[in-house]
Parts: sequence; C-alpha cells; structure tokens
Amino acid sequence: MSALTPASEVILRHQDRFLDKQVLFAGDIQDTLPAEFEANVVRVHTAWYHHAKTLRARMAEETVGYGLVASSDMVGQCDTLIYFWPKNKPEAQFQLMNLLSLMPLGSDIFIVGENRSGVRSAEGMLTDYSSLGKIDSARRCGLYHGTLSTQPSFDADEFWNGYQVDDVVVKTLPGVFSRDGLDSGTQLLLSTFTEPVKGAVADIGCGTGVLSAVLAARSPGIKLTLTDAHAPALAAAEATLAANGLTGTVVVSDVYSDLSGRFDMIISNPPFHDGMHTNLQAAESLIRGALAHLRIGGQLRIVANAFLPYPDLLDAVFGNHQVLAQNGRFKVYLSTHQVSRGKDKKR
Repeated sequence: MSALTPASEVILRHQDRFLDKQVLFAGDIQDTLPAEFEANVVRVHTAWYHHAKTLRARMAEETVGYGLVASSDMVGQCDTLIYFWPKNKPEAQFQLMNLLSLMPLGSDIFIVGENRSGVRSAEGMLTDYSSLGKIDSARRCGLYHGTLSTQPSFDADEFWNGYQVDDVVVKTLPGVFSRDGLDSGTQLLLSTFTEPVKGAVADIGCGTGVLSAVLAARSPGIKLTLTDAHAPALAAAEATLAANGLTGTVVVSDVYSDLSGRFDMIISNPPFHDGMHTNLQAAESLIRGALAHLRIGGQLRIVANAFLPYPDLLDAVFGNHQVLAQNGRFKVYLSTHQVSRGKDKKR
C-alpha cells in the first residue's frame, strides 16, 4: 500500500466496518486510499483535479467524480460517507450539505481530520442532520461517526460571496483563496503593473480570477487564459469574468498539465500548502515548466512569501530574476525568457 496520510491510517483502523458497504470518499483526500480500500463499492468525489487524475489512474474512471458539486448518480447509490475534513470550515459546510442532501436516510457518516484543522466543529455543523460522536483518536486526528437522520437542503447559489477591487467585481465561493477580500500578496503583485499589459497572459492557479480581471480592466485587448485545479476556483473565475463583462478561456489544469500554447506573460500567486501541510511542488512546477509556455522575451511574474527558496530556482531555470516589490511578508519576482537560454538559442 502506498504512503497514506495520518487521517487515512485512522480510517484503516476500522477497515472491517466497511467490507459490505457502498462507500463514498469525499473532502480533502490527499492519497490513494480509495483505490486500495476494501468495500463492496468504492466511489470518490473530489473538487481537486490532480487528485481526481491520480485516482482515475488506479480506479475505474466512472467511479471518480470531479467538480464543484457531486452528482446524485454518484452519491445516491452509496450508504456510507467517509469525509476528509479540509482546513477551510466554509468549504466543509458547502461540500457536506451537497453530499448529505443526496445520500439516503440512514447512511453512515464518518468524518476524519487532523485536530488542528478544526475537525471537532463537525459535530456542531451537522447537529440538525446527524448526532456525530468521536469514535477514535490517533495520529493527532479525530474520527467521528453518525447516522444521517435528516437530509439538508442544498442550493449552491446561496454560498456565493463577492467584493470589489477598484471597479472590478470579484465573485467567490467557500474554499477559494482570498474568498473574503484581496490578500496582501496579490495586492503587492498587482502594484507592480504600472504599464498596460499586452499580448497573451496565462494566470496559473487563478483562484477567483482577480488578477486576470484587474489586468484586463486596466489593459483592454489582452488575451486571457486562466487555469486552476480546484473546481470552486474555476467556477469563481468564470463568474468574475462574467460579472465584469470580460472574456477569457478558463481551463482545468494541474499547473501546465492541460495547458497548450505559448504566452507573453505568465502570472501567479502560487500556493505553498496542500491542505494543512507545506507543499512547494506546484510552485516549483510552475517555475520549471514556464519556459515551455513562454515566447522568447516572455515574462514570468509571481508573488511568494519572502522566505521561500525561489530565487535560486528562477536563476537555474531562466538565468535571471528581479525583485520588483517586497514588503515584510512577500516578494514579487520577475524572470524573462531570454533567447540565450539553452536550446532556445536556435529558435
């Protein structure tokens, strides 16, 4: 069995309870436990594209759902939910209300998560629908169990929120980065755009789409491509563009996995967490793969926490970097795809 998270190891302590069950895995799944799990039926719903891709490589594709909301066909045939608690409580509420509104009454509900993630609040969140109680505690995780006694009503439209940046309307959903307002890192990155932007721009890990929307409002005529692996972020980005009368191509992609073509600029406020844990893989992939997606003379412009080790990587990949702006927490880096880099000399 592949390496599992502590939460998955806690679930395996109770493996025998699931052998005759129709199990749905959902929430913040970060390993391949569903592909290795012993149960009568195993299905998965995830809002993260890269996790869906990993699991589809190990399971029948039709048993792994990806998207903002789960389908009744996926959920309604299951009698047991194993939900991995995310670090974002509003996202947990959105997902659990969606899932439990589709599951049959009497279904077993198992919720597991790291104690520091706030998994304890599951009991209060579901008090009207199930009497949850803790049944295990190990590996700094808690496991809660209950039976679905009342189905909640669910309307995804009720979870939308929004705010404004200058004259740009930003649409947001639970779990999307900067849901409640513009974060200081993105604000610093935007401050470095003192001249109009031209050409094709790729916004990698676009989140709400605020970077693209603000740049397009300042620089009409740019060609936007927005990508993210998180289904709520993609929905928010599409809604942000629509709310401002802007056009752009929104693509589901794990960094560059499903992105084609070359661009004049790549912009990003890349994540450095996966759930509760530090993970620089996405940001490092963003930097390492940038040359293959930039035209000669194209620029990569990113903002990152000042302590992260990106300058050396930028120099190794591009042979150059500048710090355009910085404050006590963040730095904005710019690297340019120069014709003198390696095999691009011949282009």
